[in-house]
Amino acid sequence: MADNTLKYNLPETSIPKSWYNISADLPEPLAPVLHPGTGQPIGPEDLAPLFPMALIGQEVSVEREIEIPDPVRDIYRMWRPTPLYRARRLEKALGTPAKIFYKYEGVSPGGSHKPNSAVAQAFYNKEEGVTKLCTETGAGQWGSSLALAGSFFDIDVKIYMVRVSFDQKPYRKALMQTYGATCVASPSNETEAGRVILAQDPNTSGSLGIAISEAVEVAAKSDDTNYALGSVLNHVLLHQSVIGREAIEQMAMADAYPDVVIGCAGGGSNFAGLAFPFLGEMLKGGPAIKAIAIEPAACPTMTRGSFAYDYGDTAHLTPLVKMYTLGASFVPPGFHSGGLRYHGMSPLVSHLKQLGLVEARSYHQTKCFQDGVAFARTEGIVPAPESTHAVHAAIEEALIAKRDGQEKTILFNLSGHGHFDMAAYMDFFDGNLEDMDYDAAELERSLSELPDISS
Repeated sequence: MADNTLKYNLPETSIPKSWYNISADLPEPLAPVLHPGTGQPIGPEDLAPLFPMALIGQEVSVEREIEIPDPVRDIYRMWRPTPLYRARRLEKALGTPAKIFYKYEGVSPGGSHKPNSAVAQAFYNKEEGVTKLCTETGAGQWGSSLALAGSFFDIDVKIYMVRVSFDQKPYRKALMQTYGATCVASPSNETEAGRVILAQDPNTSGSLGIAISEAVEVAAKSDDTNYALGSVLNHVLLHQSVIGREAIEQMAMADAYPDVVIGCAGGGSNFAGLAFPFLGEMLKGGPAIKAIAIEPAACPTMTRGSFAYDYGDTAHLTPLVKMYTLGASFVPPGFHSGGLRYHGMSPLVSHLKQLGLVEARSYHQTKCFQDGVAFARTEGIVPAPESTHAVHAAIEEALIAKRDGQEKTILFNLSGHGHFDMAAYMDFFDGNLEDMDYDAAELERSLSELPDISS
């Protein structure tokens, strides 16, 4: 490749034929998932009311390679393989000796990485005769992606969108409706979980934990409806591994290999999608990398939370998983990165951090938007608010390399574009974007309510 190459594309034939499952290469196995009622390890029958058996199988699998069905790969061809870019203009602007690469997932129809799992989940549900899916969404990327997948497989989709994002991002709701889904602000009066929360606080901004409770309740009570989750669970992170598998090939095209791999992290899906295949290579004896998960300072799950068993939702309807958590009742402030406002972190990401294989950092949003704008002005792509966290971390690493005179190769996941988030950029330019902090007393209260489970 020429020295001035900016973009590394793969042919359609390079779309991965299988997903990579890091569970096969873990130095230590994950802690078991526990039943919310009995506290005992769950079995497939406990998850059957919510998920098709194929996804339940993937959730507990320790096989390294899981074949991607042809109908899923056929839809992936609409946007995959996604491009890998060398950020040469950004490197020049920073004056850094570091090489900066980014994998751009914003080329999907939904504008983010989320369709990688949405299409797979809709396919497996369709195979089992499911006609309706119910889910939650924070910023709307997952909701719009599942709506898209539902339209492909003729499945009705209902989405509970966190109230603050429902109000902040009306065009995301419009996109979901365009794809044929129904979008409801959460908490709502449609569910028992929602009514309980509204009775306690009619003006609540909502949370992903609350929206999950509503969606799970609807699915559990409906014979014709399954639940779909956009992050956190093992099978979701599995589906996202197409990102990193492609990136390994593309970095080889660039005659480079990352020293540092970065992704923003709310529930863990886009970070894991890029980082896990590289971590898997390292665990199998390949080159060492530093994997950094970036979270918001106002919802610092890994940098401030506890590594403990907790519920994935506010109403305690979901199984108990061991993860970094701020407590299921924690309600984060309404900063603009709605996809990062979740109280828990994927058990797999949490486990790898606990083992010292993943590093976590947290940042306030104004620094991230500042660097998101710098990135847009050099690279031409407006990042989603969530993705600005990864941009900021990559720039921070590049400036460290400049300070120390180090040659370093940095790879980050630009997980989505910000075209539906321009109100946030307007707030930034108008000086109305505030650095929000969580309520320390509320966090302590939430953590004090963690379930008492010996493990």
